[in-house]
Amino acid sequence: MSPTAVPSLDGLYADHVNPQWVKLLNILQMNVQYERCTAAELFTVDGRRILDFLSGYCVHNAGHNHPAIIAALKEELDRSGPGMLQSHVPQLAAQLAERLVQLAGGKLQRVYFTSSGSEGVETAIKFSRAHTHRDGMLYASGAFHGLSCGALSLMSDRFWSEGFGPMLPGTQGVAFGNLDALERQLATRKFAAFIVEPVQAEGGIRVPEAGYLLAAQELCRRHGTLLVLDEVQTGMYRTGPFLAAHHFEVEPDMVILAKALSGGLIPVGAVLMSAGIGDSVFSSLKRAMVHASTFGENSLAMRAGLATLDVLEQESLGERGSQMGGRFRQELAEALAPYEMVNAVRGLGMLGGIEFTAPRSLRLRVAFEGFRRIHPALFGQILVMRLFRDKGILTQICGNNFMVLKVAPPLVVTELQLQEFVEAVRDVVDLMHNSSTFWSEALGLVRRVVNL
Repeated sequence: MSPTAVPSLDGLYADHVNPQWVKLLNILQMNVQYERCTAAELFTVDGRRILDFLSGYCVHNAGHNHPAIIAALKEELDRSGPGMLQSHVPQLAAQLAERLVQLAGGKLQRVYFTSSGSEGVETAIKFSRAHTHRDGMLYASGAFHGLSCGALSLMSDRFWSEGFGPMLPGTQGVAFGNLDALERQLATRKFAAFIVEPVQAEGGIRVPEAGYLLAAQELCRRHGTLLVLDEVQTGMYRTGPFLAAHHFEVEPDMVILAKALSGGLIPVGAVLMSAGIGDSVFSSLKRAMVHASTFGENSLAMRAGLATLDVLEQESLGERGSQMGGRFRQELAEALAPYEMVNAVRGLGMLGGIEFTAPRSLRLRVAFEGFRRIHPALFGQILVMRLFRDKGILTQICGNNFMVLKVAPPLVVTELQLQEFVEAVRDVVDLMHNSSTFWSEALGLVRRVVNL
């Protein structure tokens, strides 16, 4: 099929995959065809250049289509080696597992490979239950752990689970950062694990106080509950060090990785754990295959993981992102300081967020409250649409906090691209505060939605 015929595939996608996704992208004027993606830049078939400040929700830490990762995958394909025999010891899986546990440190000595973060969360649920002989699972309110049933059971926002029937019994949420609430629940000694993101990404880029995770670790150990860190978005040098856990000097019992481990090209996930937890599941010859994933250790996935680690380490992308990220947030905060609807700029490394708040002035408050009553995400989506359409910036609001704009470019982003983002956001925020066109655009969006 010729490139000119590609747009017609929208209709096929709508017919056979998800018609509502096509409608949503059309409403937001973000339904474009990409021709080439490299590093932090996306190029469309009609000649536009888009800066990626979403990274596929922290998939593209090494940038889009890194040549070294592509070369490694081509080499693996040309080798014609064992892909998924399911009846041998995968050598590449052994090498990747060794690399991961060396980088993670602490008590993490074993690795179980998956194809996604959600699958990793399901693995953590099963393994923690097997190890502790408890059924309950504790999680932090505002978390996002995935969209499979077990992961949904560990999320407080019922938007994600509504309509899918009952979730896992025995799950309980506690406020993120609240040690008293955590201790009260742990004292019941009915929870196998406390699963928590070191920085809540979809919850609004919420960075805990310095001592929170260390204190949570101590409480978990005191009450016999495993500490499981979901680092699907925060790991792989996104916040600076290999794991966000290293910021807080904690040694979790389990860590879930995915997204950026893939290099953005092949699905790869991993659950790191202590030897004791691994042995609780694979406890005998009879149970050698009691938990398995068809594609989890395939050669392309393992090669992608190894090549991605090479790129991240050899190019010092974690250190680079940490240094550049701090300066970037400071410049962003200074540029947005004059505007009353900007409440905070926060983050770690190259994972950041801009938190907006309801305006104080009557002129802005009437429009803002009107649109928030229509739908709480409407304000944020207008912001996202304006940035994409008018400024060539791709980003998104946080899934569980519609007042926070996520800022997560690939770690290969340049200083000039960061400055371009600062100027683009400042321009759109200024428009929001000083021009009626921002709010009339929102009204037009509402009308388009109603007409559908």
